[in-house]
Amino acid sequence: MLERVSQLPRAAVFAPLDDGSGRVEVVVRRLAEAIALGLIADGDQLPAELELANALKVSTVTLRAALAALRERGLVETRRGRGGGTFVLAPADPSTARLRRRLRELSTSELREIGDYRCAIAGTAARLAALRASADNVARLRQLVGRLDAATSVGERRRADGRFHIEVAAAAQSVRLTRAEIDIQSEVGELLWLPYGEAVDPRDVVRSHTRVIDAIEARDPHTARALTEEHLDKGTERLMEFHWRLVASE
Repeated sequence: MLERVSQLPRAAVFAPLDDGSGRVEVVVRRLAEAIALGLIADGDQLPAELELANALKVSTVTLRAALAALRERGLVETRRGRGGGTFVLAPADPSTARLRRRLRELSTSELREIGDYRCAIAGTAARLAALRASADNVARLRQLVGRLDAATSVGERRRADGRFHIEVAAAAQSVRLTRAEIDIQSEVGELLWLPYGEAVDPRDVVRSHTRVIDAIEARDPHTARALTEEHLDKGTERLMEFHWRLVASE
């Protein structure tokens, strides 16, 4: 059984909001990202309202409005009485039609910029992880690759793959890199597994991730970064190819 997410990603989820605005939509986005990526698991109880509001540095009024919005989206439920509170509901997998439409609407220059940013964040995280990762970090990464290998649906693969990249950033011992990786996975994680689910053997991804873990465990920062960037560049190329096919089919 996969152990729960490590402490650093959870700390990033419940860290004070970066922009300091305290807007309801910012709180909703932060928590929805974490739920979609499995950083807060199905059935998990969120902290009490006052505790969560203090952690995020927002008012309880803002937090309650955000939780109401999450309830409307079916991502949390509130239970009353003894043992009550706000509990996470696992989201349904996104429709293929919606993901295709979203990918078709992105330009190739936007996809290239997203790919460049992913390489900058994930490549740096892999390099630092090779210098800083603990044995527990490495074991957690191997668990996630095992989960990816055993996954039977695109949604399961997407969540395991996203968690893998987030845990690499966590192994780099960097809250900022972890937060950036969470944002990236929320923005494009679904799209990355749309073409994979149709045209790419997930075993290739498992092999690629395993090589990165081996480099991290061997304390080889250059190889860890190079392998990560190679993997992400191939993913960006596949996204662009799939985008062109979608546009051509209109």
